[in-house]
Amino acid sequence: MRYDLVIFDNDGVLVDSEPISNRILAAYLTELGHPTTYEDSIRDYMGSAVHRIHDLILERSGQRLPDDFDDVFHGRVFDAFRSDLLPVPGVEEVLARLEAEGVPYCVASSGSHERIRVALRTTGLHERFDEKRIFSSQDVGRGKPAPDLFLHAAEAMGTPADRCVVVEDSPLGVRAAVAAGMDVHGFTAMTPGEKLAGATRLFSTMDELPALLL
Repeated sequence: MRYDLVIFDNDGVLVDSEPISNRILAAYLTELGHPTTYEDSIRDYMGSAVHRIHDLILERSGQRLPDDFDDVFHGRVFDAFRSDLLPVPGVEEVLARLEAEGVPYCVASSGSHERIRVALRTTGLHERFDEKRIFSSQDVGRGKPAPDLFLHAAEAMGTPADRCVVVEDSPLGVRAAVAAGMDVHGFTAMTPGEKLAGATRLFSTMDELPALLL
């Protein structure tokens, strides 16, 4: 099916950031007295906005994270991004193909605007996303798995929800797209397909994606 708008998640879909950020998150939570493995971080927090970290830690331990948690965490992540972050293999070719075919696309991420921009600039993908095509959970009241972010992106881009497709790699993101009434193609490079229940299609490499979008 040819769509009128392709909405990309950022972390793990455009940029290969999930291993970096979840390694840092697990280490920082452990440092703060909340033992967390890399696998725990992937399972509990991948694809979510940072407020979910605060909510789950409070729910599980009865303790609040430090007031400067977000700043310290993001500072460590951004430092690592600047030295280690790469685009997801093959995604640049996908974006070029969409542009050549005249198919609009944008990014809608649980990450902050600053995080999205640091990632796109570091990997050189910022040249393909002008300011009007970057959407963050900061723009809406609720992050994924609520549909608000994807619906906001579709409205801003002037596209009905049923003509949009979302490219996601997290269970929370898939749930948000389904709740928004959009098709969603689940990227299984880091997440087993069975955890992306509800996805319209699954794919394991970016080489497979254009055939699902065009």
